[in-house]
Amino acid sequence: MDSRAFYGRWAGVYDSLAAAPGVRSWRERATAALELAPNDTVVEMGCGTGANVPHLRERVADGGRVLGVDVTRGMLRRARTHADRTGQSIHYVQGDASCPPISTADAVLATFVVGIFTDPATVVRRWCDLVGTGGRMALLNFQRSDRPLVAPLNIAFEAFVRLSAPGGRLSRSSQAPDFERRVEAARDALRERTADIRFETFAGGYVGLLSGRVA
Repeated sequence: MDSRAFYGRWAGVYDSLAAAPGVRSWRERATAALELAPNDTVVEMGCGTGANVPHLRERVADGGRVLGVDVTRGMLRRARTHADRTGQSIHYVQGDASCPPISTADAVLATFVVGIFTDPATVVRRWCDLVGTGGRMALLNFQRSDRPLVAPLNIAFEAFVRLSAPGGRLSRSSQAPDFERRVEAARDALRERTADIRFETFAGGYVGLLSGRVA
């Protein structure tokens, strides 16, 4: 199953999980890391059903713009059903976030998406080029925790990675190492291109937020 069909099929479930109370707090922290100002233009790559959009819109105010890019029509259709995720300052674009159909922005946010790209480092570099010098970037991702008290939950982390990827099955060999390598490649690319770098973890170390300003 390709990614469009996979994520389109699970759009409703994703929408419910994306707005869960704990997840909402991670999204608020990711949005804050962008240090947006009124009138800014911010792009969310792989916006899904638009769970981050209300937080982004609040920070750029009426004079700013929020652009959501996603390859899956079903996700964008779901986003438009939420009153707090629509409005004159909000625009959704169906397109590939790895080659976004957008030329410029003040900031880019990507939550739980870089792990699906074949060449995430190149993708992140394109995003850095899009915002240019001084623009802000933030990547929010799941990761394996190295904290001893939560180590047994790494089994659940591997199961999550398999089931959340197109074609994933519990019976298949672990996809977690490949997922982790892609996430780390994206983070390395961001570190190479940015200054004022910050890294935070949440949920017992299973969620990491890396942000920086393009140098």
